[in-house]
Amino acid sequence: MAEPLQPIDPEGPLAHVMEVRGEAVESHGRMVIAHREALIYTLGKAAELEHLVMCQYVYAAFSLKESEKEGLSPDATAAVKRWRRDLLEIAEQEMLHLALVQNLLAAVGAAPRLARPNVPLPPRAYPAGVQIALLPFGEPALRHFAYLERPDGMDMQDIEGFSALEKAAELPHAEEDEIGPHMQDFDTIGNLYRSIEDGLGELAGRIGEPGLFIGPERAQATAEHFRWEELVPVTDLASAHTAIDTIVEQGEGARGDWHDAHFGRLIRILDEYLAMREADPSFDPTRPVLLAHVRAPASGQEVTLITDHFSARVADLLNAVYEVLLQMLSRYFTNSGETPQQLSTLADVAVGLMYAAVKPLGSLVTRMPIGPEQPGRTVGPAFELFYDVDYLLPHREAAWTIMEERLREIADLATRCRDACPPLFLPPLARVTDALRAQADRLAEAG
Repeated sequence: MAEPLQPIDPEGPLAHVMEVRGEAVESHGRMVIAHREALIYTLGKAAELEHLVMCQYVYAAFSLKESEKEGLSPDATAAVKRWRRDLLEIAEQEMLHLALVQNLLAAVGAAPRLARPNVPLPPRAYPAGVQIALLPFGEPALRHFAYLERPDGMDMQDIEGFSALEKAAELPHAEEDEIGPHMQDFDTIGNLYRSIEDGLGELAGRIGEPGLFIGPERAQATAEHFRWEELVPVTDLASAHTAIDTIVEQGEGARGDWHDAHFGRLIRILDEYLAMREADPSFDPTRPVLLAHVRAPASGQEVTLITDHFSARVADLLNAVYEVLLQMLSRYFTNSGETPQQLSTLADVAVGLMYAAVKPLGSLVTRMPIGPEQPGRTVGPAFELFYDVDYLLPHREAAWTIMEERLREIADLATRCRDACPPLFLPPLARVTDALRAQADRLAEAG
């Protein structure tokens, strides 16, 4: 049974804007995690989900207009800046959650899981009630985000199109003698993590904590190299519980107290946005973005392709930076022979690329045209991953050589984009080019 939820104010923002039916409901039963491989599989799915949810928030933030030059009033500009900041702060906490899941994986002897499926997701990637889509800022996106972050046991509906999806056959629980893991059903992110928590407890009780938590401490990310105080190393059952509590409570709230969690923050943004739309029906804080890909996916799924040559190059630059950033994080968790200073450099360069390259490129491409087939529409970045991010050899020198080589290739691409750039986009692209070369130099000096 779900923990009792705090009562909903009938005049408050939640009752006003969300289709909540007003009372706690029985959530799905917990998933069955019968052995280490099932635990690793489920943690891997949790890592993918955190990664994808983070991309959803970043996409929505990048889709927002930035200034009065884009037709916003001074008051609207202030509100939009606040919403962007809130969404990026939530995305940053999703990065923390992703790192904590990597710590949980490393603690039980598994490699990191930083890859994820590209959007649109393949069928049955997750239970039918857990849908992922890259949506521009607006009422549908905010409702969908709040639905994903809702407290376990809160009865509410996803936006039309997601809520209308019917579940396929109910995903079965693990059978007693089942040896292969599979994706079981869960209805909230909190439900997924509480199932993982139960599985850790049952396995620790069966084989003992020393037998379960076998990963090396050097594979743990901590606040020493990243700035999150909540990034705790996972070495036993108590620290695993602490990590899971952080993930669940930052997302849905501490056992039902959702007001300052992601869920509550999203509700406040939605309430403020709807109030501004009601006061001024012409208010539109969002750029005309449309999710667009550089090339057709191997899955054969239909997507919008970027046909403007320069836009496609810049979108590919964004994808490549994002990919090498993940490669460095993967190396951080699978380090072999790195000194503490080299580990610090890996973390610093990865975070530096996020803020000095991914963030400005994401804001830039959402101002760039898709092509003549989509008049007036701008590029919504798909964050496409074309290469595996965990293919590096365990040998340190070879791994660092490949990372530096790739980063310099990306810096060369950025230089070519800068040299062909229209004047309107030149300043941010020039700064990105300089940042990429500076980060490549840092990697070379440390390696």
